[in-house]
Amino acid sequence: MSNRSSGFSSPDRQPDSLLLRLGPMGLALIGAWFGFANPLLHFPPAVLLLPAALIITASRARSIGHAFRAGLLTTLPGYAASLYWLAIPVHDHGGLPWALALPCPVLVGMVPAAYAGAFCAAMRMVRPRLHTPLAMLIGGLLWAGLELARNHLLTGFPWLTLASALAPWPAGLGLAAWIGGFGLSGLIAAMGHALAASRGRSRLVALPLAILCLLPGLLRSPAAPVGTASVSLIQGNIDQGLKWDESLQASILSTYVKLSQQAAEQHAPDLVVWPETAMPFYFQDPSEFSAAVRAAVERTAVPLLAGAPAYSVPAEPGAPQYVLHNRAYLLNAKGDTVSWYDKEHLVPFGEYVPLGEWLPFITKLVPGQFEFRPGLNTAPLVTGPLAMGLLICYEAIFPELAQNRVEAGANVLVNISNDAWFGRSSAPRQHLHLAVIRAVEQNRAIIRATNTGVSVFIEPDGSLTAASELFTTQIVHDGSVPLLTETTFYHDHMFLIHTTYPLLGLLLLTLAWLKWGRKQH
Repeated sequence: MSNRSSGFSSPDRQPDSLLLRLGPMGLALIGAWFGFANPLLHFPPAVLLLPAALIITASRARSIGHAFRAGLLTTLPGYAASLYWLAIPVHDHGGLPWALALPCPVLVGMVPAAYAGAFCAAMRMVRPRLHTPLAMLIGGLLWAGLELARNHLLTGFPWLTLASALAPWPAGLGLAAWIGGFGLSGLIAAMGHALAASRGRSRLVALPLAILCLLPGLLRSPAAPVGTASVSLIQGNIDQGLKWDESLQASILSTYVKLSQQAAEQHAPDLVVWPETAMPFYFQDPSEFSAAVRAAVERTAVPLLAGAPAYSVPAEPGAPQYVLHNRAYLLNAKGDTVSWYDKEHLVPFGEYVPLGEWLPFITKLVPGQFEFRPGLNTAPLVTGPLAMGLLICYEAIFPELAQNRVEAGANVLVNISNDAWFGRSSAPRQHLHLAVIRAVEQNRAIIRATNTGVSVFIEPDGSLTAASELFTTQIVHDGSVPLLTETTFYHDHMFLIHTTYPLLGLLLLTLAWLKWGRKQH
């Protein structure tokens, strides 16, 4: 068996490794499915098999182009399987038949798979020295750079990042406060690379990398908060299919009002938080429903943060009559509106259709005839000692948004969401795990209120407090949410760190290819 087909340093060495016997596609499937949240068993270290599979694929590829195609196809089944839940909202709320909904996880899975293909192609370029520490460094930097690119290109889709797999194990997340979630993903990729090495000595590199991953969490000294807050989250558990039924508005509002009253009586919180679009009506308009909310807040004498749809009238010529906003309102203890935040990063195909003029046959999932527009005011919403940086729905998956909120003065982050779209699937957990990384990166607690779960308080070290169950109606309370002003190394140097990953990775790759690989291709 040749070097090219086996990936071993010796031409006559047989593939006796368990990794090779499973095959790259099988490894990637196991790594993605069990490494990320899934309905069966989430075992975070399994995610190491995903980059390991790509290293084996790169060692067998006949050319750089073949490596890209093979890397894409190797990881596509695993990514598509992990994104199986995408078919649920497309079918249940988008109106597509299952025959058209079921391919959606495959189509979307091609996005991270294409980046994996690019990683595989890059590793093929250094194949003559693929299992050296330098090649592992190059691979780690490039993986971090590719996740960073996936965060920004084509509206951004940084889902299923390697670092998010470790979210259930806070002890392994501490390094994100220094190098960010993408940097932590790069370290995980380098560890997977080491495990796939054909030489025993090269595999030993995984040990110091694992120690490096764990050390910051073990040595972390928690920053002293400037204060604490008592916060109650109201998980209304409103069925997505009934949420916008106008005949049920009073019943839905009653659910939130009764639970808020109960929370005020039992916990006397400093703040009550309702989820994204908990008020399924235009709160900005005078109505019996908006008056009922204000009266309820005044009775409890507890400030309220709550989501609702909103609209505005654009001033520019030729603009639509109205544009919609996904808004979070802050009401003081008297029921008066203090301030609000409009969602900045909208969900493509959920709240708007990219290139809508070219795709007239596609409609957004959120009901309403008008398009959503992003908000511009990202300043913290302030009540008492809380300066809240708002992240609505999947805004919590983007590190730059959390960075901007803290830069603007937020001493706590608030993520209100509605994951009812995804039914009883893995999506709510995958979403939560990405939010956990934001907490560690920014050294901020996250108050997370959702319609159907998971509603939870995320500590600055990534640990969870008082997490709710999925699809339950309940109050989730924490009497001592830490309010912090100290920033992390990652926060202070985010731009430099994000610039270093791709530039240094490409520089080292180019030098290595000029020295080792040019004649091989």
